[in-house]
Amino acid sequence: MDNWTIEDWEREQAAEQLAAFYLFTPMCGTCAVASKMLTVIETLRPELTIGKADLNYVVQLAEDYKIESVPCLLIHRPGQPVEKIYAFQSVPYLLEKLS
Repeated sequence: MDNWTIEDWEREQAAEQLAAFYLFTPMCGTCAVASKMLTVIETLRPELTIGKADLNYVVQLAEDYKIESVPCLLIHRPGQPVEKIYAFQSVPYLLEKLS
């Protein structure tokens, strides 16, 4: 996963394709597990557009999307509101969400 800025996220949304933005903090143990799950997903579905950012460095994004906790996965689908996922239940669950 590439590190994204808010501008990168906005550019991916403007591209009108499925895109996901993974938000985490370095000291979050649950985030470490979520990161590993997303690494597996990247291996299985390399065509997916997924970026990541330490939430400490994209505070405006946290405010704009009313992020309640980390880990958080923002999913953009063309023509739909951005979906927020906080519970990364399993790799199959996330793959289904990213379909």
